[in-house]
Amino acid sequence: MDREDPETLEREPAVGRDGDVTTDVLIVGTGLIGATLAAALGSAGLRVTVIDRLPGSAQVAPNFDGRTIAIAHGSHCALRAIGVWSAIAPHAEPILDIRISDGRLDPAGGPAPVSLLHLHFDHRQAVRPGQAAAPMGYIAENRHIRAALFRRLGELDTVSVVAPAELATAMRGEDAARVTLADGRAIRAALLVSAEGRGSLLREQAGIRLHRAGYGQLAIVVTAEHALPHRGVAQEKFLPAGPFAILPMTDDPASGAHRSSIVWTERADLAPALLRLPEPAFQAEFARRFGTHLGAVKAVGQRFSYPLSVQTAERFVAPRLALVGDAAHGIHPIAGQGWNLGLRDVAALAEVVVDAHRLGLDIGHAAVLADYERWRRVDALTMVGATDALNRLFSNDIAPLRLARDVGLAAVNRLPPLRRFFMRHAMGVVGDLPRLVRGEAL
Repeated sequence: MDREDPETLEREPAVGRDGDVTTDVLIVGTGLIGATLAAALGSAGLRVTVIDRLPGSAQVAPNFDGRTIAIAHGSHCALRAIGVWSAIAPHAEPILDIRISDGRLDPAGGPAPVSLLHLHFDHRQAVRPGQAAAPMGYIAENRHIRAALFRRLGELDTVSVVAPAELATAMRGEDAARVTLADGRAIRAALLVSAEGRGSLLREQAGIRLHRAGYGQLAIVVTAEHALPHRGVAQEKFLPAGPFAILPMTDDPASGAHRSSIVWTERADLAPALLRLPEPAFQAEFARRFGTHLGAVKAVGQRFSYPLSVQTAERFVAPRLALVGDAAHGIHPIAGQGWNLGLRDVAALAEVVVDAHRLGLDIGHAAVLADYERWRRVDALTMVGATDALNRLFSNDIAPLRLARDVGLAAVNRLPPLRRFFMRHAMGVVGDLPRLVRGEAL
């Protein structure tokens, strides 16, 4: 069996005498976060079983998910430490600079004018004296990251993937958790992890309350082809309806065209009409927001859309259960930090679990899970609050607020120590970092 082919990724885990599958950790969800956690734990030798309702082949199809991921420097270090980065690297474009500016739509229909007051992050200024400069991060398509993760899971003998599989019931006892699948199979594990995303069934079954708020916004995701090279510059333009992000991608491997990934935030009541526009009208609205800095531009390929909201679980753990990624917290894509926040969950949970395992301790014990929650809660809530505040501050066209935020951007731009602080936050290298995020093996 070809273990690198997502269509044949499924490997049945060992079955115990009682007929149950037995494993150390059971992860529900083979999305980017669940698969990364499985790769991290499997690389450290733990027995891991992952279940998902979709086969791997569906998750790497070009029309499954049109999004890209901004892989912060710290996340890149973690992916390298678990043996995944080499397969992602050919598809990843370095982020060398980030330009943040305030903009408005031209009533006459021309390109959106951008304020002269802006904030510019240069990767060469993010490092301390004597350190070598490194990209602030990378942009890669989700499907390529998924394919690299599935390939890595196929290399790990202690990792088993069961997909497609539907979760039927989950029971969490004093000594173990036991999950039953819709087809009757049962899996017993010391620790159960929800990597199911925002609609986590395990979180709901555990009675963990969810705090949620909508933004009345929709993200339109497309790929842009433009005449001039982006030179590794990511741009975030704040328009009245929300941020318009231009993220540098690798050139098209077939045509050589220069490309960028676009995350276009629009009012939820207007976005459906924009998505239904005939091609010429859609291209005109797109070019109006994109601007002329990269020459002639057009949106290519499928148009994707995603509703935007913020949510936080009241607790990240329950007996024998840990929440990671969007199951624990979902944030606005402004600043591209959602996946990186989840990656730090993965790194922290993997570290406390692996350390407990090596000491011969119960990896699902309440004390181990409490260590994970304490480690992650402040970072998560800080990022939830920061992205929520930024989106609400910039998604409007109120003149006094517009002036205040323009002056604020310019002020940060003129203070190198403060600018470097924000750059290092964007790179994911501030705070009490897990070993993986520091680039160290578990």
